Amino acid sequence: MNFYRSHILIGIDDSSLEAGVKEIEQALQEELSKLNLTDEINILETGTLGYFGTGVSMMVYPEQVTYVNLKKEDIAEIAKEHFLKGRPVQRLILDNTLTRQYDFNYKNRIVLSNSGIIDPENIDEYMGAGGYEAWEKALTSMKPAELVEEVKASGLRGRGGAGFPTGLKWSFTAPLTADQKYVVVNADEGEPGTFKDRLIMEGDPHKLLEGVMLCAYAIGANRAYIYIRGEYKLCIARLEKAINQAREYGILGENIFESGFSLDIFIKIGAGAYVCGEETALIESMEGNRGNPRSKPPFPGVSGAWQKPTVVNNVETLANVPAIIKNGASWFKEFGVEGCYGTKVYTVMGDVKLPGLCEVDMGTTLRTIIEQYGGGMKDGKKFKAALAGGAAGVFLNDTLLDVNMDYNSLKEYAAVLGSGAILVMNEDADMVDMLWSVIRFFRHESCGKCNPCANGNEILYKTITRIRNGEGCEADLDEMIKVSDVMNQTSFCALGQSLIMPVRSAIENFREDFLARMK
Repeated sequence: MNFYRSHILIGIDDSSLEAGVKEIEQALQEELSKLNLTDEINILETGTLGYFGTGVSMMVYPEQVTYVNLKKEDIAEIAKEHFLKGRPVQRLILDNTLTRQYDFNYKNRIVLSNSGIIDPENIDEYMGAGGYEAWEKALTSMKPAELVEEVKASGLRGRGGAGFPTGLKWSFTAPLTADQKYVVVNADEGEPGTFKDRLIMEGDPHKLLEGVMLCAYAIGANRAYIYIRGEYKLCIARLEKAINQAREYGILGENIFESGFSLDIFIKIGAGAYVCGEETALIESMEGNRGNPRSKPPFPGVSGAWQKPTVVNNVETLANVPAIIKNGASWFKEFGVEGCYGTKVYTVMGDVKLPGLCEVDMGTTLRTIIEQYGGGMKDGKKFKAALAGGAAGVFLNDTLLDVNMDYNSLKEYAAVLGSGAILVMNEDADMVDMLWSVIRFFRHESCGKCNPCANGNEILYKTITRIRNGEGCEADLDEMIKVSDVMNQTSFCALGQSLIMPVRSAIENFREDFLARMK
């Protein structure tokens, strides 16, 4: 057994693959071999390291050095100077002043506790970190109804945006008698600026699978489907590998752990329509139909996939479940705030020094997320706005920097937590352009099933375009809010119902930007 003096964690995700990480990893192995250091320096592949826009990145332990934006021609210098002579190459290190501000927050992570640490393609590493212990506990010592009650007692709420109590959703389906039930995972993630589910799946696919297994056992389903957007090629590959590993270990399949319970998980690849984030449209697409939303009731919990009882949960939601079952509901409620327990995963982007991924307690303020986890505003600029929750979210101004980011607190300000995307904008941002971009997206993604959404989006797009071109008037602003409100009241699904949030928040919080565009 080797005892290495240094470990190199190389983040393998979609962005680093595009930047040539495999070629750089190979070059690093060759250079270490030339210097006879392969017995001293250990190279490990892992998921995302948490930084965005830094190309190929790697962390060196125990030195706690992070190299970013690496090129193949940098590797020989790093190998010789750092690993042979013990002198880190300063020009390639993430700015030390920023590193001290940035906190990966592993001590308080639940969903991302393994991400950036273990090899996501190795089931043994997941099990070595406590993986599948909750699954074993559930099958060997818990009844399905006890599982439902534990999740209900934890207060876990859906992390896809709606915030519906997860245990309550399961409780609708669990007692139903049916020849077949299904679990469907919403991994479509079509919200602009949102890709935290992608990073969860890339960094720790087995955790999602374990959450799916626990849900299936709780409601009595022996088939589960992960509906994932086709662009997530690395996620698909890692999930397929994880499923095969679980089958080989007997964790999936027939009569698991001799419990009498059988389960298998399958992947369904979607075509990337935004409307398929709505659970019934997702089910329609999964069945091979056009992704249009269904009338409700009946709800999927009673009649979902192929008209059978179906629980549809988001990736992040299910990734919380193994820790809840393993550690108990009371443990989970130590995180977060009253009524909104646990943690939330965010992708922090835009005008911050360190755009990246973080997981923090529910109720953490926007200011803390920006300053502690995003490194603060870059280029000495002042904060102006944050679009929280993706395109269907709200534009927050500086008066809301210290509001707790949780479902209940934000509701008081007509704001939402949404999907976990936070786009930070500095003082130079123009909110007219931002809202125009949002409305253009909704106009493009409307499925056309109902008139309020199809026609309302067209009216809003024409109006915001006039304003953007300097041809609008102040009355247009009130008209846009009115049209959005009608859409909210009458649209068939959440796509048309959601536009009121970005429209109203942009106009009410940044009215001066719109007036400045008017002649």
